[in-house]
Amino acid sequence: MTHHILVVDDEPDIEALISQKFRREIRQDIFQFTFASNGKEAYQQIVDSTDAETVDMVLTDINMPVMDGLALLAELNSLEHPPKTVVVSAYSDMTNIRMAMNRGAFDFVTKPINFQDLVITISKTLKAVDRERFDKAQLEQAKVQLVQGEKMSALGQMVAGVAHEINNPVNFIYGNLHPARNYVQDLTELIELYQQHYPEPVAAIGACIEKIDLDFLQQDLDKLFDSLEVGARRIRELVLSLRNFSRLDEAEKKEVNIHEGIDSTLLILGSRLKGTSDRPEIQVVREYGQLPEIACYPSQLNQVVMNLLANAIDAIDERAERQDFQSMETVPGTIRITTGRVDDQWVRVAIADNGLGMSETIQSKLFDPFFTTKPVGKGTGLGLSISYQIIVDKHGGRLMCDTTPGEGTTFIIELPL
Repeated sequence: MTHHILVVDDEPDIEALISQKFRREIRQDIFQFTFASNGKEAYQQIVDSTDAETVDMVLTDINMPVMDGLALLAELNSLEHPPKTVVVSAYSDMTNIRMAMNRGAFDFVTKPINFQDLVITISKTLKAVDRERFDKAQLEQAKVQLVQGEKMSALGQMVAGVAHEINNPVNFIYGNLHPARNYVQDLTELIELYQQHYPEPVAAIGACIEKIDLDFLQQDLDKLFDSLEVGARRIRELVLSLRNFSRLDEAEKKEVNIHEGIDSTLLILGSRLKGTSDRPEIQVVREYGQLPEIACYPSQLNQVVMNLLANAIDAIDERAERQDFQSMETVPGTIRITTGRVDDQWVRVAIADNGLGMSETIQSKLFDPFFTTKPVGKGTGLGLSISYQIIVDKHGGRLMCDTTPGEGTTFIIELPL
């Protein structure tokens, strides 16, 4: 990692001197130096810098025209994230040095500069910068995990609760369909016996038979019960999928069938796969290999699959927004899920879409917390970051991304056996 150091000094030879003394570090991209001749110029550089050009450390002389080092230090302290500042002045100028330290300077160096002391001071300052950056990243990660953990816990409880509440009445309906069909068949047989023995019914019965269209009713009853059984079975499958997805009772590692988790997640996302006014239905191609049951945290692994599949659908929807319906019909949106063994020690799950793909810049930031390319309100930037933590930190696995702009993206999960 290259550290950016801003040197602020009105001496004309300082740039050449610094560049000469630190030529090895500059050549090896350990340090990147930029220069300013006064505090005002330095402050403007810092304010205008982008994330990629963030100044890690300021090395500033105290006595300068336009804006001196003390005034610069005051301006830097007003920033939300001020860089570490080391002040430089003559040993006889201890009053100003002391004043600078009281105003928040990290350290000081006296003139004439002893470059061995300067190297030690720079090293100490940058170590403090790295330590703060690491601590901040750890804090952000902890916040992300806490927020997402609470969110998934609440979602899991809600899903489990809904599944439980639906399960009992559905089982009641499903369990009574078969005897109800038998009862109706018995009644139908009885009507047929009456028709055989009393082929000429009285006028009132004949009128009722014609009114209710008895022949059609008898033929349609079996189809009606078939439809009811299909509907009830589908609700039971959805309930099972919801319970499988939440798995609240499985906080410890457990050996599970990964394919069941994928299928459950696809069932839950079924409404998003259906056709819209912008595109036809998204095709899902399952290419499942022979996998053993894998020791994992089932609920968390289902969460990762949910995130990756939802992102694949988003990518296809984004492509649909830029193309007409006919183009989407010619090359329909497709999600391909492939599973198999890498070797005797690892298994792989690949989820590929034929969306628009991503640039290298976006790909490099994919797993950063709070990074998102989605419009405000549509994405938190947590999904892939959390997924990475679940796969890499919790399961000791690997989560990779292979993308080609204009062609699509493949996310690859590799888990140890």
